Amino acid sequence: MSTDADLIKLYSKRILALAADIPHLGRLEDPQVSVRKRAPLCGSTVTVDLDVEDGKITRFGQDVKACALGQASASLMAAHAIGRTRAEIEEGRDALRAMLKGDGDGPGAPWDGYDVLIPARDYRNRHASILLAFEATAEAMEEAEKAACA
Repeated sequence: MSTDADLIKLYSKRILALAADIPHLGRLEDPQVSVRKRAPLCGSTVTVDLDVEDGKITRFGQDVKACALGQASASLMAAHAIGRTRAEIEEGRDALRAMLKGDGDGPGAPWDGYDVLIPARDYRNRHASILLAFEATAEAMEEAEKAACA
């Protein structure tokens, strides 16, 4: 059972600041690809719109309806999304997933800052929300890649 001190640590000032200032917030007009992902347990959703050129994200927008942890994660991901490849997105997602399971330190460069979410390891019911932005972006990159090959 979590204590009040655990919750205060979990919702640190840094997490709340990230949640309050999400880069690339809002939907894009006429994106190449849009993907909406939902965390069934908590109902959080993230919709990602993006354009890709030469395998890299050139435009990025997102609509985030999530808890502060999901918002903070979306903020960190969006801060570094422009210019990233599908492989980089998937590597970041996989490193974040491993961090939440306790099997790693989290995503490295260019995804600096995810260590702020280490206290969320103990809150498994929040993991899906934290992963949403990466998962939606990875799926959008896959769809963009398929469309480019068609």
